[in-house]
Amino acid sequence: MRIAITHLTRYRYQPQVDNAKHMAYLTPTEHAHQQLISHSLRITPEPDECESRLDIYNNVRVFFSIQAPHTVLTVEALSVVSTSARPILHSDALWEQVQEQFRYRAQAPYHSATEFAFASPCVPMHAHFLAYALPSFPQGARLLDCAYALMGRIHHDFIYETHSTQVHTPILQALEQKRGVCQDFAHIMIACLRAMGLPARYVSGYLLTHPPEGQERLVGCDASHAWASLFVPDASDTNALDNEASGQWLDFDPTNNRTPSDDYVTLATGRDFADVSPLRGVILGGANHILEVEVTVAPL
Repeated sequence: MRIAITHLTRYRYQPQVDNAKHMAYLTPTEHAHQQLISHSLRITPEPDECESRLDIYNNVRVFFSIQAPHTVLTVEALSVVSTSARPILHSDALWEQVQEQFRYRAQAPYHSATEFAFASPCVPMHAHFLAYALPSFPQGARLLDCAYALMGRIHHDFIYETHSTQVHTPILQALEQKRGVCQDFAHIMIACLRAMGLPARYVSGYLLTHPPEGQERLVGCDASHAWASLFVPDASDTNALDNEASGQWLDFDPTNNRTPSDDYVTLATGRDFADVSPLRGVILGGANHILEVEVTVAPL
């Protein structure tokens, strides 16, 4: 499947911004089941400096600065990716075995997935997440069975409600009110997995949506998406999404209660949203602003 994504972000400032420095995570990554066909980033006003490099998690990070005064900033990312179906992973590992594998030990050999088993800025460790996770992890159960059960419970127990939370709403609040958006669903699943001592990471991206039957696709009506990813040691498929030493990452989308396939586009991965927010920066001036975001995800 080939998918075209247009991600438009526009800030309107009052008063003007005198200068600004920004960082963008708007370039789709590449992996075994996703290839980047084309990508361009259009920035207005023209930046005085713009450079692209890979971050520690192999995401494409673009830094740009604008020294001229401006009242409007527009960043438009145009991407085309080719995706393929992701095979189903199989693993007989018990969740206790995986928990023990990632338990801290002094002088233990380093494993790259280990850092995803600890707290991060948007995903704190808290007893409430452990209490919510425990019913999905009976003694002696397979890790994958537990992960699917947890995803299903979050999908069933929580209400997806636009504007019920903000970008910086603590996930403990989302857990208590049992409602939120895809970012909250992903963070809560990650927090529950980490509370069980399991490595889990945050994935930002897009989901191909379909307009109602008989209606045309509306430009700009889609949105960015987010889901969780669990490290599965000794999974049996060699063509998995993201291979690492003795294991692979498997994605879970609690918002839709499914594992992503060729209708998902991976943008970036990190410990949580703070690592891969699409656009952030530091500005001088612009005390007040209005943010507009338009996303279009369409098949070619």
